[in-house]
Parts: sequence; C-alpha cells; structure tokens
Amino acid sequence: MSRALIHLSVVTLLATGTLVWSACSAGDAQTAGRDAAPLTIAVSPVAATEQPIARFIHVTGTLTAEEQADVAAETSGRVVATPVERGTAVAQGAELVKLSPVETEASLKEAEANAAQIEARLAVTAAGGYDVNKVPEVANARANFALATSEFARIETLLAQRVVSQSEYDQRKTQVEASRQQFESAKNAAEQQYQALQASRARVTLARKALADTTVRAPFAGLVAERMVSTGDYVTRGMKVAQVVRITPLRIELTVPEQFVASVNVGQPVSFSVDAFPGRMFEGKVRYVSPALRADQRALTIEAVVPNSDAELKPGMFATAKIEQNRKEPAVLVPAAAVRVVSGTGRVFVVSGDHAEERIVTTGQTVDALVEVVTGLKSGERVATENVPQLVDGVKVR
Repeated sequence: MSRALIHLSVVTLLATGTLVWSACSAGDAQTAGRDAAPLTIAVSPVAATEQPIARFIHVTGTLTAEEQADVAAETSGRVVATPVERGTAVAQGAELVKLSPVETEASLKEAEANAAQIEARLAVTAAGGYDVNKVPEVANARANFALATSEFARIETLLAQRVVSQSEYDQRKTQVEASRQQFESAKNAAEQQYQALQASRARVTLARKALADTTVRAPFAGLVAERMVSTGDYVTRGMKVAQVVRITPLRIELTVPEQFVASVNVGQPVSFSVDAFPGRMFEGKVRYVSPALRADQRALTIEAVVPNSDAELKPGMFATAKIEQNRKEPAVLVPAAAVRVVSGTGRVFVVSGDHAEERIVTTGQTVDALVEVVTGLKSGERVATENVPQLVDGVKVR
C-alpha cells in the first residue's frame, strides 16, 4: 500500500469519529433538557371574596361660580374713577366705578328746593307734620267765614226784632255763603299743594338715587372677573361696567342619566376630580335636583355645593364625579395586585393545584386596595398576587 493511500485512510477515520462524537453530544444534551425540572414560579394565592359594596353613579359636569353678576350702570355719565382691576377682592357695596356727579347733584338741589318751597307754603313743621287748617290761606279764609257767620247771627236776631230790613238780612246771608265757599276752596287748594309736595318729595328721592347711582357698587362680596370701562368713558343706563363673581363656595352642575334618577337626592355626598389637580378628590353635597329631565338628553340636572376656601378650584373647570347610591350590592373582590391589564383587557391567574390558569375578567369598581371582578371569576377561587407579570397560562406555581 502506498503512503498516499495510508494518509487518506487516516483522515477519513478521524472525520468519521468527529461526526459520531458530535451526534452523541447532541443526543446527550436533548436527554438532559428532557430530564431537567420545569420552571416553577412563587405566588401568594388569595381567595376571591364576595361582600356588599357601595355603588356609585359616574357623571361629568362643570364648576360654576356661586354667584355671578354683570354689574351695569343705573344712570348715565362719564367715568371719573375705576378703583378696581381684574382679580380685585371686593366686599359687598364696594365701589367699582365712579361717574361724574355734577349733573345729578344739581338735579337733587333743584328738587330739594322745590319741595322746601311747597313745605313753607303749607306750613309743614320740621318734623314733617301737616295740618290743613294751619295753612295761611286756609286759616285766613276760615277766619273770614267765622266772622261772616257771627255777623249773620247778629243780623238774624235784629231781623226778628224788626231792627234791620230784609234786604240787609239777605245780603249778610249771601256773604256767609261766599265766605264758606272761599274757605272750602282754600282747603281744596291746600290739599292740591300737599299732593304737589308729595310729587316733589318723590323727585327728591329719585334725584338722591341718581346721585347714589353715580357710584357703581359690588352687589355681593367676591372677585372682580372683568372691568369693561376706563376713566373717561361715557356710559349709559344699563351699560355693563364690571363682572363680579363669588367662588367661595362653588357650584358643580352634573348630568345624571335617566336610569339613576331614583338614586339621587338632596344632601347626598359627591366626590369629583379635575384635570388641574391629578390624583386629588374634592367633596361636595347635592343641593338641588331638577324636577324634570331634559328632553334632549333624557338626563337629570343636579347641582352640588363645593367648599372652596383656598380658591384652588375655578369656575369653568371640567369635573368627573361619582355619587354614592343609596343601596349596596354584593360583589366579588380580589386584591388589585392580582389583576393584570394588557391592551385594555383584564387578566387574573387562578391557582389550581400546582399550576396557574389564566382568566379574562371584566373589572368594576375599586374599593380601597380591592378590585371588583364582574365576570370571569367566582367567589372562593384563589388568585395569584405575586409575580403576576411572569405568569402564563399553565405554568407551575408554588
């Protein structure tokens, strides 16, 4: 045998031995994998419990001011002062806008002078007392009537004694009637003057009000939300000059679906949150329940009062609220750690023997650290609460 053939045989034997060894090694590895113990995950199973829980109505609404007024001028005039700005805190009756008082002051003085003139003519006392018989014209006419009556009585006696003639008697009688008519006319004129005095006093009252209206005041304590005029502007009666709001407390207006109408009453507590303060809950109490549903929404409008002493909440904020219903209903509850949500779907793992079974569940309300399971789980079944993200359906657990 040649040396070349011997070398080729050796190389072939080595290659064959290498393949056989590799195949044996692979087979041993597979056997080892089959013989290795499967993965076991530690869990802390907790039994699902059934207990009555409070039910809540979930609604939305908007915060509004307790009071909001668009304050308007009640008289015309030019603005001479604006002592407030946006956000100024004002007390009830505080000055918002000042108008020029020149014309109204003159009108008041004129009205007061006219009233004083009539009072003097009617002899009205300082206390405002009025006696028609003390009016000078009436007192004079009354005296003339009394004198004519006395003279007529004397003439009447003389006529009986035939001392005076019948014509003189008739003349005196006519004088008595004329003086009586003058007396009645004087009293009537005095009464007319007194009614004119009442009209003059009314004009004085109006003039005083017009003068007071030159100062536009806050109708209630609150904050100035808007000032619409500036110094130098001319305003007319009814023109809005400022907006005042009261935000302590606030109101929240909520819309309740028709099916929950029977569950809402005055005095019920309301909890709500706003986007401006994530994670915080605010409290209120139902003050008003509408007597009728809104036909366009088939929903009931209610209003709750919300304390706002720190003025953190602002009118116009959107609120997500919940109202506790009057009744409690049974529910299946599990620890929140047992529920895993993937792509919006809730899952729990029920511990059955030495393995975990995946369940798709529908969750409901949250009660402290527990979550309501509406469907997919029964009371008494044990669910895993530890290492839940590592679990898969059928995995062994301990």
